[in-house]
Amino acid sequence: SLKQFTQVYEVVEENYAEPVNPDKAIYNGAIPGMLHALDPHSNFFDPKSYSLLREEQRGKYYGVGMTVGPRNNKVIVIAPFVGTPAYRAGIHPGDIIIAVDGKPTDNMSTGDVADLLKGPKGTTVRITVLREGSDKPLNFNVVRDEIPRYSVDLHFLIRPGIGYMHVSGFQETTDHEVAQALDEMGDLKGLILDLRQNPGGLLSEGVGVADKFLHKGQLIVSHHGRSSPEKRYVAAHGNGGKEFPLVVLVNRGTASAAEIVAGAIQDHDRGLVVGETTFGKGLVQTVYPLSENTGLALTTAKYYTPSGRLIQRDYTGVSLYDYYYNRESEENGGNHEVKLTDSGRTVYGGGGVSPDVKIATQKTNHFQDSLLQHYAFFNFAKHYTVTHHPTKNFEVDESVMQDFRKFLDQEKIPYTEADLLEKNDWVRSNIKSEIFIDAFGQEEGLKVRAESDQQVTKALELLPQARALAENAKKIIADRNAAHIVNR
Repeated sequence: SLKQFTQVYEVVEENYAEPVNPDKAIYNGAIPGMLHALDPHSNFFDPKSYSLLREEQRGKYYGVGMTVGPRNNKVIVIAPFVGTPAYRAGIHPGDIIIAVDGKPTDNMSTGDVADLLKGPKGTTVRITVLREGSDKPLNFNVVRDEIPRYSVDLHFLIRPGIGYMHVSGFQETTDHEVAQALDEMGDLKGLILDLRQNPGGLLSEGVGVADKFLHKGQLIVSHHGRSSPEKRYVAAHGNGGKEFPLVVLVNRGTASAAEIVAGAIQDHDRGLVVGETTFGKGLVQTVYPLSENTGLALTTAKYYTPSGRLIQRDYTGVSLYDYYYNRESEENGGNHEVKLTDSGRTVYGGGGVSPDVKIATQKTNHFQDSLLQHYAFFNFAKHYTVTHHPTKNFEVDESVMQDFRKFLDQEKIPYTEADLLEKNDWVRSNIKSEIFIDAFGQEEGLKVRAESDQQVTKALELLPQARALAENAKKIIADRNAAHIVNR
């Protein structure tokens, strides 16, 4: 079969209508095609994508410390990270990057500009920007440094004694970051652990995070495959007696290592899983470094939650696009394996982690989509902070709303008073969030967003139910153990 592939490639190379780029034909075609015939998660990484993968896993890179994105065919600064070289230099959200080291960014993609901004630690990069309110381009000479990619991108006390923590992924630093965040929040009376849109990452880090909420010795996950014997991961340290009520927020974007954490907490009745059914990725990939700075992520095992659930969705006969994006027809129920938690509650495998309490993500209407597509909140905040200099006591009052109406009129973004009234809370929250990002940094804006998030609000209301779940499970298990001793 290898001989046939070589023959096919030779015929293509000699006879195809256009000159054949070998890297494109093999890296983007033949190898991914072979791997995707096996499963949706085995993958080949060319040198650039492999470098990005390693950067994500390490949780750090060398650059200036800001996110950039496309707006109106320009690359602009979304936000500099507080404390980074870009932040200290005075670069602002909304600045349009017109050149990097004298090289114009016209017709460059966001990725191209991001690559130019990265470089060895201690080297200098000259960034030229256009800024609202400035007549001339501004030049910033920024010295590159090590930039951490925090996976715990937000943690704070959302109510007195109640913590909120969002974990965006599982990389080499996540276990440490979660431990640090828990320490900083102090003696908690409850925690919302937000794993929404967390695509997973390193299995070891997922195990380390789950460990912090379970009892020492409890099973977290097991996996086995054709070439690997069963391996069981148990809580090595445990929660140290910290039994605060726990609600885990999940959605369709919660996958892989994040599902390991949610599944272990659910199977041991440690906390309440709330939101939507998760993605359903129960395959373990081992990353093999290959020659020429390429890499192969190959599925080598399947993982199982403590109750024995395989949460991998069925992918036979499903296109890659449908597997990732078209899940409207999927529902838990028939053809899904049934397992029991420690206390005897029924849970299902084979299609992601089903929440204990379902809360659907609110769908946006045409008016909301229009505001987001026009970047209305981002652009309004950029303009507003230049002219008003808000403090942390800032609230979106009627005067701010009137300014926002004028802005929408100027930008010719359609709206009605009925639209603004119906989505009043959503509009005010987005305005405040973007203004806080602009004025005080990304973390402060994310706090505003979390405080007004309807699913987070519901999770807070469910903390007493989470406490009752854990206490009831303890009682059932204690009674079961006592009966077992009597019957011996």
